[in-house]
Amino acid sequence: MNDTASNKAFPVSWDQFHRDARALTWRLSGFGPFEAIVCITRGGMVPAAIVARELGIRVIETVCIASYHDYKNQTGLQVLKGISESVLKLGDGSGVLVIDDLVDTGQTAKIVREMLPRAHFATVYAKPLGRPLVDTFITEVSQDTWIYFPWDLGLAFQAPIAKGVAG
Repeated sequence: MNDTASNKAFPVSWDQFHRDARALTWRLSGFGPFEAIVCITRGGMVPAAIVARELGIRVIETVCIASYHDYKNQTGLQVLKGISESVLKLGDGSGVLVIDDLVDTGQTAKIVREMLPRAHFATVYAKPLGRPLVDTFITEVSQDTWIYFPWDLGLAFQAPIAKGVAG
């Protein structure tokens, strides 16, 4: 999301995120079986932990890709840590579940798809530009919406959606 986009905000509480991650797990339970999860750090770590618990998956790997360097603008992607050989040996990704919190533009998903072309890719939230790159997701939001995840928030006043409405 860039500075010229609208100020649409979608704050997600811990309770809501947990419910959405469990809903993702229900959808995923019809696929597989999965031998391993690859979570895209850092956002994919929380939903991956929930999905791994619910599906009984013990092999959890990370792929570390930096894309939001200032929490506002997605800039040049950088692979900080690749996927281990033991997971890559699972047949180009068949039997591997890739988890992330969000697919936005799809740039990160493209990089991971190249690493694991046959993996099942799942996110909790999806935006239109990235949606075609994921196999399973729970909630779609508009491209110009900024999702505030619970790990990025503290307790604070939330302004009404309509401007000029007194609280």
